[in-house]
Amino acid sequence: MTKLVAFAPRMGRRYANGRNTDHGPGAHSAVSGLSPYIRRRLVLESDVVATALAAHGPEQSEKFVQEVIWRGYFKGWLERRPQVWVSYVQGLERDLAALDNDRRLRREVARATDGQTGLACFDAWAAELVETGYLHNHARMWFASIWIFTLGLPWRLGADFFYRHLIDGDAAANTLGWRWVAGLHTRGRPYPARADNIATFTNGRFTPRAADFAEVTEGLEASEPEGLPPVQPLRPVLEPQAARPTLLLITDEDCRVEDFDHSALDIRAVVALRSRHLRSSLPVSEAVHQFEAGALADASERLGVVADMARADHPKALVDWAVTSGATQIVTPYVTRGPLFDWLDTARPHLSAQGIALAEWQRAWDRAIWPHATAGFFKVKHAIPRILQDTGVT
Repeated sequence: MTKLVAFAPRMGRRYANGRNTDHGPGAHSAVSGLSPYIRRRLVLESDVVATALAAHGPEQSEKFVQEVIWRGYFKGWLERRPQVWVSYVQGLERDLAALDNDRRLRREVARATDGQTGLACFDAWAAELVETGYLHNHARMWFASIWIFTLGLPWRLGADFFYRHLIDGDAAANTLGWRWVAGLHTRGRPYPARADNIATFTNGRFTPRAADFAEVTEGLEASEPEGLPPVQPLRPVLEPQAARPTLLLITDEDCRVEDFDHSALDIRAVVALRSRHLRSSLPVSEAVHQFEAGALADASERLGVVADMARADHPKALVDWAVTSGATQIVTPYVTRGPLFDWLDTARPHLSAQGIALAEWQRAWDRAIWPHATAGFFKVKHAIPRILQDTGVT
């Protein structure tokens, strides 16, 4: 909350005017730096938006509020089109297999991830990502565009590189952000990295030439000729049952477990689940692991319990934890599409076989945004006043 309060004076016009400029490592003062905390809900989106509105009013804080809601939009969009996540996972498996078998591809990907391409801006961003676990959002877009269109590398390998190193890495935002740059999210509108744009919005730290980048005339739509999958209904949520013996599961998908009413639950055990290794079959950065461990420890402390620390290995272990504790239901905050959802989904048949229910709490913030997340952001943007009203944010 200290970072939230400190950034509040800059959530208005200063943010709107300065948010696109990448000042470089250690100098990202125009953006909040709250994303690793919001991603784990150590800080709630509703609190962040309420702070901005209180400090600057709806007009001056409009851009900041919209950017906070983008995260909810991406999450909701992927909930409504879960096939896109399945396609990403399957495509990444194929790309990683190709990486193993293709020496040239392996060499070119290594040059990119090691920051050895010879493109000063791209190489600096690769180094910053690995060293700090962060990149400015504008730099993420430039980097992805260069990776895809100039270097000609598989976009999923780039998305995987980000996901393995970004402390604020989120399955929906990362996957859909790369798809957006590639012209697959808003189809036919890829994002080109331009030399003049980079020079302007890095304050001249980098001055590439136009010839350094490939001309982007079309995106990768031809790789998905079937187009986007149809919108699906939001999946049903099983609510916790009062008085039923319960294992409380804390994950870094939502570390504010104390926000939910658990007074009627018969809690037999609390497990804090480490799951960042699920992000990729390749090594996930130590910085991500450390932040996750700190977030889980903080969540347990605020809940006032001593949680058993566990690692998401074989999903059947979830059954064993419940059976050992005498629990017949597992309760956790809602888990959105991504690697942890896949892990839990694999565990469901094992849980059902033992008569163990998997129940979830869902936040009003998500319930307010996700019904609108069926197409582009405009539909959600148009609904922002209603979203804020429905969630009590003023």
